[in-house]
Order: sequence, then C-alpha cells, then structure tokens
Amino acid sequence: MSDEESHRPPSSGRAAVRAPGSGTTRAKIVTHPRAGRPRVTEPRDPVADLRRIAFLLERAHEATYRVRAFRTAASVLAGRDDVAQRARAGTLTALSGVGEVIARCVTESLAGDQPAYLRQLEAAEPSPLTPEGVTQAGAALRAALRGDCHSHSDWSDGGSPIEEMAAIARELGHDYLALTDHSPRLTVARGLSAERLRQQLDMVAELNADLAPFRILTGIEVDILADGTLDQSNELLAALDIVVASVHSQLRMPAEQMTRRMLAAVTNPHVDVLGHCTGRLITGTRRRPESQFDADAVFTACARHGVAVEINSCPERLDPPKWLLRRTVEAGCLLSIDSDAHPPGQLDWQRYGCERAAACGVPVEQVVNTWPVDKLLSWSTSHAVTK
Repeated sequence: MSDEESHRPPSSGRAAVRAPGSGTTRAKIVTHPRAGRPRVTEPRDPVADLRRIAFLLERAHEATYRVRAFRTAASVLAGRDDVAQRARAGTLTALSGVGEVIARCVTESLAGDQPAYLRQLEAAEPSPLTPEGVTQAGAALRAALRGDCHSHSDWSDGGSPIEEMAAIARELGHDYLALTDHSPRLTVARGLSAERLRQQLDMVAELNADLAPFRILTGIEVDILADGTLDQSNELLAALDIVVASVHSQLRMPAEQMTRRMLAAVTNPHVDVLGHCTGRLITGTRRRPESQFDADAVFTACARHGVAVEINSCPERLDPPKWLLRRTVEAGCLLSIDSDAHPPGQLDWQRYGCERAAACGVPVEQVVNTWPVDKLLSWSTSHAVTK
C-alpha cells in the first residue's frame, strides 16, 4: 500500500468517489445541452492535477507523507510518455510511487474530468479565516502583496527544494520570495552553518539567473539568543537581502529579560523583520502561551529603527494576536505579512494574515511586502545604515 492509500480529502465529510468503471482515457463524447451535437472533452493534465492536490493538502496542513505521495507520483509521471497507454491498460500501479488512489486521479484527468479527490479538496474551504470569511478588505490586501519575506526549504526544516518553493510563489502571483532557512543553533530544524549558508547563496544566484524577473531573495530566520545576540556572523548577515530575527528558545523567561533580549535584536543593524513576536502556538498538541515582554518598548524600537513586525500567517501561530497587532499600528510600525511556509502549499497562508491585518486597520502602505522588490531592498539596506 502506497503512502496516499490511507488518506481521504479532509473536511468534506463525504465518502470518496470512485473513478468511472470503464477506466478509459480516450476523449469523452458528450451531448451539447442545446443543440444535441456531440462534443469532445479534452484530457486534463494529470501531472498538474496531482501537483494541485499536493498544494491543497499542504495548505490544509495535512501530513507530510501524504503530500509527498502526490508530489512523488507527479515527478514519476512527468517524465513518461506512456501514461495514457498505462491508464487504458490498467497498469499505472505497476509504476513505483503510484497507488490505486493516484491511479484513479490520473485516469479521471485523462478522461477530461476533474479528479473526485481534487474536487473535494477544492470544495473544502481551508481555515482559519475571520468569522465573516474572506472580506473585501482582506482580499484587497492579499492582492496588493508582491512577495513573502519568510519561507523555508529542504535545506533546513522545509519540505521542498528551493526551486519548487519559488515556482509556487510565482504561480501565486508573487514577484519575489525571501528564502529564510534557520540558523545553526536550531539543530532540530537542521539550521544552516555558515558554510552551508554560503553554498545556498551560490545556488540562489544560479536559480535567479533562470527565474528572472522573479527573484528569490537571500535571507535567514536567525535565532535571537538569550542575551539578544544573533545566531550568525555579522559578515554573513550583512550579505543577505532579508534577515528575520525570531525567538525559538527560553520563551518563558521573565518579561524584563525578554524585553531586553528583543530590544537588543531589533536595534541590531542587520535585522529587517521581527518574526512571530510572542512565540505562541494556538492549535495542535504543542500549544504554547505568549511570551511576556514590554510590547510598547519593543514596538516603539521597531518603529524607530525601521524594523518590520511580522504578521505570521501560519494557522498554528497567527502571531501577533489581534490586541498586539493593533498596538503595532498605534506605534507606527512597518509590518510584513508572511506565510512562514515550509512546503509550497503553505505559501497560500498569507491570506489569513491579510484578513487579520485588515481587521486591525493595518495601512497597506505600511506593509513592506506590498512594495516592489527594488523599494523593499532599498529599505532593507537603508534602515540598517541609519540604525
């Protein structure tokens, strides 16, 4: 049994729909509803459908192995010219990585039908959104975003290669994506040593040569250590386009110490974004309360030093909470609405942050990733000089 066999599309509450019994992959002939004339239904792209399924599973925060099953199958089939022939013969499952569920999806695609599995996923609206659903203000803010300043790849604890993350970001309409893998001391997340980070910079330069005008921004999510110093050398931090600084350890330290720790970070000339500032986790088995710190002092320092406060859109975090998000607006802070995506489908989480930002009155011009890439990079360079 392959990985995807134990999975059913989430949130639908309906039994899985089986593929048509014939299994044919030839173009279907249907009757035109008005003229009664036969019409040929063209085959769909089964690889694109499998990748869309993987994307939606990622967005729904489904288990990684389920996502991997569909992405692996898509990769296997993309390089073959006998997919339709195998679908007709019923031998798709003889291919490594293609189980019965995936074979049914492929057969339905080739018959010109949207796979039932995909159809159920598309119909299941992801959560969390605001109680009112997608608002006009939230949708307008999402449409204004030019990029994402916080994402991960399989170089640290992400689920996909850099190029795959970039491809999905581009499909979502972005002009740029900041690659911000973890720093060395976060060993549980395979944080990058200085040597590995330099290797990553070389790879990003090669990818950007092929992706232009889309751009992968070099970056890091650097740990704010207990004394407020950063977990990477100043030399390397200065070479990066975007530096997100976040607390990942000793999150329950006393408020006075946490305040000093965060102030030291946001006054560091290399820091551009203060990541998930309270460190809270609000869903799942790893729930965690907010860290305690002097929000007025920290947000005032962010505003003074040109550091953006992140609106982290990850459903586990949704950080900062709305009462603190309103304080950032009052303090005049810049903000960055980020996905903190680990696999590609999570890049679409930004709309959750946009809804929260709109509900809290965040001005669109204060959101740094609504800016064109040249303006963003001018800011990330100039505010470091003036600190």
